[in-house]
Amino acid sequence: MAEPGKIKVLYIDDEINNLIGFKASFRLDYKVLIANNTSEALQHLGSNPDIRVIFCDQRMPDKTGVQFFKEIKSQFQHPIRILLTGYTDIDAVIEAINLGNIFRYVKKPWIDLDIISAIDEANRYYLANSMILIKNEELQKAYDELDKFAYSVTHNVRGPLLSVLGAIQVSHFVENVSELRDILSMMEESVKNLDTYIQSVHDYHNVQRGQLHIEEIDFNEIVKEQQDIFKLMASMKNIRFQVNVLQHEVFRSDKISVKIILNNLLSNAFKFQRRDHKDKCVELDIGVAKGFARISIKDNGIGINKADIGEIFNMFFRASTEEVGAGFGLYNVKDALIKLNGNVDVDSTLGEGSEFKVVIPNK
Repeated sequence: MAEPGKIKVLYIDDEINNLIGFKASFRLDYKVLIANNTSEALQHLGSNPDIRVIFCDQRMPDKTGVQFFKEIKSQFQHPIRILLTGYTDIDAVIEAINLGNIFRYVKKPWIDLDIISAIDEANRYYLANSMILIKNEELQKAYDELDKFAYSVTHNVRGPLLSVLGAIQVSHFVENVSELRDILSMMEESVKNLDTYIQSVHDYHNVQRGQLHIEEIDFNEIVKEQQDIFKLMASMKNIRFQVNVLQHEVFRSDKISVKIILNNLLSNAFKFQRRDHKDKCVELDIGVAKGFARISIKDNGIGINKADIGEIFNMFFRASTEEVGAGFGLYNVKDALIKLNGNVDVDSTLGEGSEFKVVIPNK
């Protein structure tokens, strides 16, 4: 990598004296690489992806500077290309500029001020292009997520509603109380799925809003809320919920983000249990020490396939078909942790359970 603050420049010329003179003149202000042929130049470009500016003499023995720039345009798009040329080559220069193969040209013999001006202008253009590329990537990501979101709304909102409507229509022709109870149970499950999806979308909005409200966090208080939320589910599914909190110092962070992380990870731990397992268990351990909150959420449920672990934090990814999910939960966890500068590690074995280890730094 180039030295901090120094622009990396590649100079290509078949005249050794020009190469030596260029490096001697600009080595203090820039990180200068030199090449006396295009093959050596390609080696530099392959080994130095952070090269920002390329100077190349038009009159090279193996090919012209214009030809070289045209050849590397698709493979090395980011470096700004500047041609060194005399007046006799002006027609080739104009053609190259019109075709987009070069950014500008500098007359030979060059003077220091021309080179410095060219590098400064090229660097501004390089930075502007880099920002545009980043914004385009972000925009494409937003479009992709919007497409997925549109599909998700159709599937996760209309699905439960159609199930409820279907159950209502069937109920008009049912007189047996037991069958009616079964229909009501189906309707209840559909409404629960819809409620879970709406809560996930709300969490997604809170994470994406881009604002953090930093305050002191009492993990005993937050865990008490989580115990109240999952108390009924633990009782109905016969799941032991073990909690351990050790906090002996002040911890500051964004409370909403912390709650989103805990709620989504616990929700998955309770949801993805083995139905026939006799000793279902979810363990929550939180320790706060030396400026970090370390959270472990462990279950002995269905587990995650090793091949899927790298994908589970992607939006709408579902690692299991045993339970219906909105596909937002772990995506929201990942985004919340990014905003808090935290991280998560996953250890899971299919058929045995999973453990999510979260580390969040104090703010």
